[in-house]
Amino acid sequence: MSYSAPNIARLIDHTLLRPEATHADILQLCREALEYHFASVCVNAYWVPLAASQLAGSDVKVCTVVGFPLGATSTEAKVAETEAALRAGAQEIDMVLNIGALRGDDDRAVEEEIALVAAACHRVGAIVKVILETSLLNDDQKTVACKLAQLAGADFVKTSTGFGSSGATVADVELMRRAVGPDMGVKASGGIRTLDDLLKMLAAGATRIGASAGVKIVEAARANSQAGGAGA
Repeated sequence: MSYSAPNIARLIDHTLLRPEATHADILQLCREALEYHFASVCVNAYWVPLAASQLAGSDVKVCTVVGFPLGATSTEAKVAETEAALRAGAQEIDMVLNIGALRGDDDRAVEEEIALVAAACHRVGAIVKVILETSLLNDDQKTVACKLAQLAGADFVKTSTGFGSSGATVADVELMRRAVGPDMGVKASGGIRTLDDLLKMLAAGATRIGASAGVKIVEAARANSQAGGAGA
């Protein structure tokens, strides 16, 4: 696809997950999302009703996080969080998988939990992205996590919460794309702050980008386009 500024914007989940975010901050996030036509806004669950009211009737979806940021809540809690968020207006769920269970080779528990969250989403036409938190996994574990998410019916695998020791890397996105094949979504998130960062992630196989610097990135793409640059 062409990497024009509008196309780039449609790949970005405009994200604000800081615990100190205020009502005014979420309103600003939604205004920016409407102006730039980002794929979604990604907010903590408390803010879903506000975001949904601000974005109603637009092409911007409401995304929220579940089991965030540790992934260590119970399966029942993750399903309940998911169902509550969907009732409140969320259309996309980014869930943190059970990292400890994965590292402990309890593949069945990991797959079953993802499947339950995915089923709750799919019943109402929402999608689920599974956050691996790649900084805590080795390459074999990342591959297993991708395969389990795929088997469980998830729509995307996602690199990071943004709260771990490191975020998305080109190598991890490439590994995840190889693991899931060409058809499943791969979301790169964590530390993507420039147009160059974003373009590298897309080249590695990402189909969605989570970023708090979306406005800066799209403005850079616009400037690049006006100058006849590679991002045009």
